[in-house]
Amino acid sequence: MPRSPSKTPSERRIAAERAGHRGEMLAALFLQLKFYRLRERRFKTPMGEIDLVVERAGIIVFVEVKARARNADEHLTHAAINRRRITRAAQFWQARHPAETGKDFRFDVIFLAPGRWPRHLINAFPAA
Repeated sequence: MPRSPSKTPSERRIAAERAGHRGEMLAALFLQLKFYRLRERRFKTPMGEIDLVVERAGIIVFVEVKARARNADEHLTHAAINRRRITRAAQFWQARHPAETGKDFRFDVIFLAPGRWPRHLINAFPAA
C-alpha cells in the first residue's frame, strides 16, 4: 500500500517541536535585544517545562512562548495557558537557585505569529 501524502502523527509532532524550538530562539533573541539576560532555555522540571528564564534589572522573568499560525488566536491562547504548571515549575527553578530567592519575579508571555513582530505581554498573570 502506498504511503499517504499527509504527514504521519509522529512527523507532525516532530515538525511542531521544531517550530517550537524556532519560536523559542526567536523569542530569546527578541528579549536579548530588549536587554534581558538569558538564564535558561527549556528548563525541564517534574511539573513541566519553562520555555525561557531571563533576567533584567534584578527581576527574574519566566517566559511562556506561544507561536500560532494566526494573530487572531492570541486571546484564546492566553486563556489556555496552564498557569498552575508554569507557577509550579518556576517554584522548582527557584528551589534549584537559592541565591536568587531575594529577587522579584514575574511571568511573561511572548506571542509569535507569521508576518508580525513578537508581542511581549509583561506580567501576563499572577503567581497564584
